[in-house]
Amino acid sequence: MKHTKIKDLLQSNTTIASVNVKGWVRTFRNNQFIALNDGSTLSNIQCVVDFENTPESILKRITTGAALSVTGSLSESQGAGQKYEIQATSVEILGDSDAEKFPMQPKKHSLEFLRENAHLRVRTNAFGAIMRVRSVLSFAVHRYFQEKGFVYVNTPIITGADAEGAGEMFQVTSLDLNHPPRTEDGQINYKEDFFGKHTNLTVSGQLEGETFAMALGQIYTFGPTFRAENSNTSRHLAEFWMIEPEVAFNDLDDNMDLAEDFIKYVVGYAVAHCAEDLKFLETRLLDEEKQKPQAERSEMSLLEKLNFVLENNFKRVSYTEAIDILKDSTPNKKKKFQYIIDQWGADLQSEHERFLVEKHFKCPVILYDYPANIKAFYMRLNEDGKTVRAMDILFPGIGEIVGGSQREERHDVLVEKMKALGIDEEELWWYLDTRRFGSAVHSGFGLGFERLVLFVTGMTNIRDVIPFPRTPQNAEF
Repeated sequence: MKHTKIKDLLQSNTTIASVNVKGWVRTFRNNQFIALNDGSTLSNIQCVVDFENTPESILKRITTGAALSVTGSLSESQGAGQKYEIQATSVEILGDSDAEKFPMQPKKHSLEFLRENAHLRVRTNAFGAIMRVRSVLSFAVHRYFQEKGFVYVNTPIITGADAEGAGEMFQVTSLDLNHPPRTEDGQINYKEDFFGKHTNLTVSGQLEGETFAMALGQIYTFGPTFRAENSNTSRHLAEFWMIEPEVAFNDLDDNMDLAEDFIKYVVGYAVAHCAEDLKFLETRLLDEEKQKPQAERSEMSLLEKLNFVLENNFKRVSYTEAIDILKDSTPNKKKKFQYIIDQWGADLQSEHERFLVEKHFKCPVILYDYPANIKAFYMRLNEDGKTVRAMDILFPGIGEIVGGSQREERHDVLVEKMKALGIDEEELWWYLDTRRFGSAVHSGFGLGFERLVLFVTGMTNIRDVIPFPRTPQNAEF
């Protein structure tokens, strides 16, 4: 008999004489009641075992974590909590089960313990919910852009270009690291490497994406990116996924319109399609908040925070205006900020971004026209010569979630900026070609997918919203 998903059985409109389900045991009580889950839903289905007619050898092996195939009738539940249960006529153990060693016992585990068991943590309610939400958000990203006529472009994972100019990249090489070939002056000779040059894992698909936008009009990338940043904070990963649209003929205002519309769409899609999981995660977050001092507790529940984004227009504020607001703010004057704002040109921190969103404007904020010296080389220089057409979107609880800009389309200006920053023109000759041949105003932005999942699920550590986190000194699994 073909098995049926538990989600479908729990949504059934009628009892069914004979069904088969397959899943993993969450709990087994009184030698009779199995809570079975197959990952299709947060909810378990109760399977009532006829223990008098079930061999003792089977009953002993029905333990937490065991994989089972259960056949029986879908009947109205005799207990509270769910509409249906399965009156089992047969129970089959599908694989080995070592009850004493299975780490995910039915009790509360610390997040750190679950990270150490990332291969099994998805069997818990919390991580099952997080990964289902992640999947729905991923689908929503593609659906939004496809419905808008964007072309999905797979940009290279291996590249010779540093799009951000920060140099924090993972090197890719096939050279013998013990005996690398060297040039006459003793330097490593990368001409003998696999690609004939120094290459790295990409930090962004933006530069390549721009070349396609200059032919296809509007494109997006959605793929893995890598940063060799030696940071162990709750906001950093060495491997993560980036969403990066690029649109020809869009200026900064168009870019802000697109970013706001996109974020509202994908968050709204998750709210509409992940109600059960988000409600569970909201309850979980409320329990976590109760453990914090009153002053550190969030003013909004998870669903209130999501609706806060959906129901408010994003306030557009220049960097200069934001600096003035922050300089005159009470926490700045009373030195409550960790990083005091005392002059124009400061690089804003998460505490400043959250103040603007949560305390001052009380809505999502888009900051624009940042100082040129704190932003990337490819951002369009404004007429004042000191700011660029950059924009960041700030959210409650998380700070910056999107960074983007109108790109510098003027060849001579771009070359001058590259020279000033010591960026090799020969390395990016192909990028400069797009400014030589049919250059046009164009814009784009980047959204770290894990940042989005973090916001939507209410989790506080980015390592908990990706299946297998990659961080300094950690590449397990």
